[in-house]
Amino acid sequence: MIIFNGKKTAEKILSELKKKIKKEKIKPKLAVISIGKDPASGLFIRNKKRAAQKTGIEINHYRLKENAEEKDIIKIIEHLNKDFSVNGIIVQLPLPKRLNSEKIIKRILPKKDVDGFTKKTCFKSPLILSILIALKGSNKKLKGKKVLALVNSDIFGKTLKKHLKKENINGNYLKNKKISKIKSADILITALGIPNLIKEKMLKRGAILIDAGISVTGKNKVIGDIDKKNIQKKASFLTPVPGGIGPLTIAYLLKNVYAAYKYR
Repeated sequence: MIIFNGKKTAEKILSELKKKIKKEKIKPKLAVISIGKDPASGLFIRNKKRAAQKTGIEINHYRLKENAEEKDIIKIIEHLNKDFSVNGIIVQLPLPKRLNSEKIIKRILPKKDVDGFTKKTCFKSPLILSILIALKGSNKKLKGKKVLALVNSDIFGKTLKKHLKKENINGNYLKNKKISKIKSADILITALGIPNLIKEKMLKRGAILIDAGISVTGKNKVIGDIDKKNIQKKASFLTPVPGGIGPLTIAYLLKNVYAAYKYR
């Protein structure tokens, strides 16, 4: 089984960013909005801050309580849209189920949507770009393969499906549904945040596995959706957690923030 090394590629991207930012003597700025205290989201944000510090990009973190209303989040987004010093805005997903993620994210200006989820965005989604890079790194023929994504966000599922189609890959996604029918998938993409959910018995032999789900245990151990020890004899390719899709996604996000600064 091939294990994808996302960290190596991410470090290269961050190093190049650092050189450019230092040479140009600029200070790109990213605004991150989070709701509640989800452990996985907290980890993502901490990792973003560490990576940003390496490159010279500034991050402003807006923490809202679990009971924050849509109007409160939108009010902050509208304020940040008007702030010339802010180059990129992201809303950390997933949001609490009572909130409409799509409605909220649509309020981000396309030129500041560095997560690449709005319809008229100026940027490719860092997460989806990382998934596509990993798929190409599998060295497998992707055309004609059956792709299934397990997601906890419609906006991510729709965006992923659209980008797969651009690569001539037909894919479908399931949101928070039973996973009994995934055995026919040649390529399985998971972004659920349910630790070790995917086992060997659920998979097709030779499956390509992209694990973009992260959970944090009580001992601060980071675990993916796929039980990587259990599936080793059946899968042909895996992006591990940690060290796979996560660091690469953060690197591409910061690259988008730099591009947003240049775009303005």
